[in-house]
Amino acid sequence: MKRTKLRYGMIGGDLGAFIGDVHRKAAAMTEQAELKAGCFSRNPEKNRACGEHYKIASDRIYPDYETMAREEGSRPDGIDFVSICSPNDTHYKAAKAFLTAGIHVYCEKPLTFTVAEAEELKALAEEKGLLFGMNYSHSGNVMVKEARRIVRCGMIGQVINVNAEYLQEYLLDDVGNTDREMLQLGSWRKDPAISGGSNCTGDIATHIEHTVSYITGMELRKVAAVLDTYGQPLDLNANILVEYENGCHGVFSSSQVCAGHLNGLVVRIFGTKGAVEWVQETPNTLSYTPKGRPTQILNRGTDYISDEAAAFSRLPFGHPEGIYEAFANMYQAYTNAVLKKVNGETLTEKDLDFPDAEDGVRGVKFLTACLKSSRDGAVWTEL
Repeated sequence: MKRTKLRYGMIGGDLGAFIGDVHRKAAAMTEQAELKAGCFSRNPEKNRACGEHYKIASDRIYPDYETMAREEGSRPDGIDFVSICSPNDTHYKAAKAFLTAGIHVYCEKPLTFTVAEAEELKALAEEKGLLFGMNYSHSGNVMVKEARRIVRCGMIGQVINVNAEYLQEYLLDDVGNTDREMLQLGSWRKDPAISGGSNCTGDIATHIEHTVSYITGMELRKVAAVLDTYGQPLDLNANILVEYENGCHGVFSSSQVCAGHLNGLVVRIFGTKGAVEWVQETPNTLSYTPKGRPTQILNRGTDYISDEAAAFSRLPFGHPEGIYEAFANMYQAYTNAVLKKVNGETLTEKDLDFPDAEDGVRGVKFLTACLKSSRDGAVWTEL
C-alpha cells in the first residue's frame, strides 16, 4: 500500500531548545511526517520530559543516538528519517549512525568539523541510496526561490559581483569581556569542543555562502578572510572576500557585534543586465532592478511570481510568511522526496529542491578555508 505519511525521529531539540521547536512545528506543517522517536537531550530528565510531552512511546525515548539508530533501524515500524538538531559536535557521528542503519537523514548545519568527515557522510548516503537533507533554511523562502529563477534564466545577465551580509548585535557586550558570568553567550556555541573551530562564521556566514550559491548556481573557488574574536575563544565577526569559479568576486560580512542589527541577512546579486536584492527581515518581497529602469518590488503570493516559487507559498498575498514557513518548505521538499523514495517512485530534479550532502560539504569547505585564511594573515585560500 502506498505510504502517505512518514515516521521520523529527532536528535536534540528538548523542550527548552529554540531550533528544535521550529523543526517540529515545520515538520508538522507538512502533514506528511509524524514524530515517533527521539533522543532529545543528553540530560535524562529533559529527554524523558520532551518525549512524554510529544506522547512518544516510552521504549522509543532513547538514551543516546547510537541506541536509537540501532533499534529504529531494526524495527518493522522504524522511523523513515531522523532530524538532527543537536549541537555541532554530534552531527557527524549521529548522521553516520543513522545512515549505517539505513535511515534517511535531515541535519542542521554545519555538517561536520572536517571536510573529510563531510565527504565520508556524502559517500555513505550515496552508497546506501539514502536522501540527506541539510537545513540551510533561507533557501526555503519563496522569494529566494524567485530570485533564483530570475538570476538563472538570465534576467540580470552575467553575474559580475555579489555583496552579502548577515549582521547581528546580540554578542556586542562580549567584546573584550573577561567576566565569564557577564558574557551574553555562555552556551556551547562558544565552546570549541562543541561548536568546532568557529562561532560566527560557522553559524551565520555559512548561510550567506549557501544562499548565494543557491540563487546563482556559482561555486566558490577561494576566500580571503579576517575573523575577529575580541578576546573570546571563537570568532564574533568576519569579513570575507570571495572568488567564484567563473571569476566573479564578492564580499561577505558576518557579525554578531553590529549595534542596531538583529538578524540582518541581506543578499545582493549584481549582473550585466540588472540586480536582485533579498532581505531576510522582510522575506516576502524581492527587489529586482533591470539595468536603466526603476527598481521593482516583487511580492510573494502575487500572480506574477513564477510557478516554481509560488508552489511553496502557503498564504495569500499580504499575509506575511516567515521562518516557520521557510523551515516548513524545506521539510515539504525533503519529505516529498523521502515519500517517493519509500514508495519506490522515481525522483525528478524538481523533487530534490532542498540542500543536500553536497551543500553540506561545500559549507564545511568554505568554513575550513575561512579559518585557514584568517590564521595565515587573510591570504587567498582555495576551498
